[in-house]
This record gives sequence, C-alpha cells and structure tokens, in this order.
Amino acid sequence: MLRWAVTFLIIALIAALFGFGGIAGASAGIAQILFFVFIVLFVISLLARAVSGRS
Repeated sequence: MLRWAVTFLIIALIAALFGFGGIAGASAGIAQILFFVFIVLFVISLLARAVSGRS
C-alpha cells in the first residue's frame, strides 16, 4: 500500500510540473489517503503483535 501512495505522489508531482492542476490535486489526495491508511494498518499490526506476545 505504501508503494501505491508513493506512485500517486510521483504522478501528482509530474502532473504539477506540467501544469495539470486537477490531476495533480487528485493524485496528491489519493496518495495522502493511502499513506494514512498504511500508517493506521501498520500501527494496528504492531499493537496486535505486541498483544499476542510473539517474538
């Protein structure tokens, strides 16, 4: 999922470079949402691992 967020961020940067504001804004928004979903899932997996006690 982090790879998708980075991909959309790169698309947003390239679109902004060429002046496509709508595409850049949409891609940046998607990248931001995917990044936050990744962070939430990562924290949940860390907590689940800590609670289960596996090393």
